[in-house]
Amino acid sequence: MLHFGGGSHPENMESTYQAIIPGLPDDLAFRCLAKVSHGYHGLLEAVSKTWRDVIRGSDYSSFKAREGWCGNWLFVLTEGSNSQWTAYDPDADRWHPLPKIPRADPSLHHYGFSCVSVRNRFLVIGGSYASYDPEFPNQRPLVTNDVMQFDPFEKDWCKVASMQTPRSHFACSVVRGKVYVAGGRKSSGSRGLALAEVYDPLEDRWEELPPMPAPQMDCIGLSYKGCFHVLSDHVGLPDQNTSEVFNPSDRTWQTVEDVWPFSRAMQFAVTVVGDDRVYTVVDWGESSIKTRDTDQGEWYNVGSVPPVLLPDHTRPLEAFGYGFAAHGQDLYIVGGKVLKWEELGAGRFDIVKLDLVRVCDPTVVPLKWRETRPMGGLARGAVIGCAFMEESQEC
Repeated sequence: MLHFGGGSHPENMESTYQAIIPGLPDDLAFRCLAKVSHGYHGLLEAVSKTWRDVIRGSDYSSFKAREGWCGNWLFVLTEGSNSQWTAYDPDADRWHPLPKIPRADPSLHHYGFSCVSVRNRFLVIGGSYASYDPEFPNQRPLVTNDVMQFDPFEKDWCKVASMQTPRSHFACSVVRGKVYVAGGRKSSGSRGLALAEVYDPLEDRWEELPPMPAPQMDCIGLSYKGCFHVLSDHVGLPDQNTSEVFNPSDRTWQTVEDVWPFSRAMQFAVTVVGDDRVYTVVDWGESSIKTRDTDQGEWYNVGSVPPVLLPDHTRPLEAFGYGFAAHGQDLYIVGGKVLKWEELGAGRFDIVKLDLVRVCDPTVVPLKWRETRPMGGLARGAVIGCAFMEESQEC
């Protein structure tokens, strides 16, 4: 139990003591503030010096961590954000920037990484670092095995245990509270990897897994019905409808004949809701949202991502390069870009970077889209990384 006073005080302290919330014991007031979601913290700190000291104090973050009150976070990294992640609080409908990830050379461009949320922590895993310097266009990127963790209670980054194998453009997903990775590349010109491993966040330890039956590169991963699915860069092509599936229960891989309505060469994203409801965006002319019949394995259209209407342009425009994530029952479409063509048909266009955030409940058909608060600031354009953290008690 936390104790912040609220009882009797010496006379010489009465003039300096201020209750956190007048009329409430400080323990109860502290608990009330701890339940407020992170998007409101800036407003809370502006109320008074007492509240600011509470919000910024170590007792506050420690108490929230013990209770598992991390709140809900949508983490987004865009091309125009100068490598700084931004976070959205759906309860407060507010965006705020995160501290920059500490690294030796902040001028390097980070890409090919994976990002996931697990047990109330957000992880940025592996990837490649390359220079922006145009004087060295052929400089080979550095592939890393580093794993950086964002703590939503301390609101800061730290380095945790590194993967055993450096890799970029690899499959990654969370299955039953552990992070699984497989495939990818060790360098820009290398063949795909068959190596796989799993991270236990409670022990901060990576463990090698049996390798996949075949190497995979430029692959993605998803958790589906308790298994780790690895979709290769050829998934969706007529003669390449297989995926590698790892079952954590017996630690075996199986090559599964399956049908996925996209190719890795296309702009697409996949998210799973409730462990068995899979949604994907297929960007082939019109951006269609499809879902999968969990019993039959067949795909069908749910609806489309609505076009973008710019205030100074008469024609609706199709967005591309956006982020795609799920929170509760809702699907989020974040950021992206559009090609704004000249109205007179001269064949010239401008690339407009978007900070739009659009949301729908895919179980309600026809889809009813709504816009939430835009990202704002430097956060706009193509989304490089995107993941939701949902508050849980799995601490």
